[in-house]
Amino acid sequence: MITYTFLGLIIAFSLYCFKDKNAMNKYMFHPYSIYHYKEHYRFLTHAFIHGDYLHLAFNCLALFSFGVTLENGLFPQLFDEKLGKLYYLILFTGGIYAASITEYIRNRKNPDYSSLGASGAISSVMFCWIMLVPQATIGLFFIPMPGWVAGILLLGVSYFLIMRKKKSNYSDNISHESHFWGAIFGIVFIVILKPAVLKHFYTQILSNF
Repeated sequence: MITYTFLGLIIAFSLYCFKDKNAMNKYMFHPYSIYHYKEHYRFLTHAFIHGDYLHLAFNCLALFSFGVTLENGLFPQLFDEKLGKLYYLILFTGGIYAASITEYIRNRKNPDYSSLGASGAISSVMFCWIMLVPQATIGLFFIPMPGWVAGILLLGVSYFLIMRKKKSNYSDNISHESHFWGAIFGIVFIVILKPAVLKHFYTQILSNF
């Protein structure tokens, strides 16, 4: 299955880069190198390496939690089996690029900026899942809540922290733009493929009031 393949690649490549920092530096997202040295492969490879074991474990758990259900349950219901697999593959890989483009534009002349991790792609998967089953429960910081509520909170917090970084020198070493734009890509992607999803999403939410 695609999700398990991605998980295997992420774990194997991350563990390899934990032991070889030169490889980590070579494959992480570094807009300056992409812009000046045409190392375009970094757009893709950075999503398969992580900074430490906690970062790796958290992202793998999130991908497993949402990806397996989306790939094997929700997408086959919306599309046929083969088309569903193709769309899922596009969702994940497209999320990698969508989550990185704004950081690339802003930092392409900054040699000190770099990032890594699959957070953007996983946000795409997660928010696509939320659009399809907004009432399903998500444990956000160990607090169970409907997916649509968790989605609004996550988008709001990400946007707040993006603005905070722009207005000050504050930095927490987390790419909140990747989370935000990856999420937006996941929402737009499924709405374009199945416009009826948007009406279903609002209907489900309004049923709570």
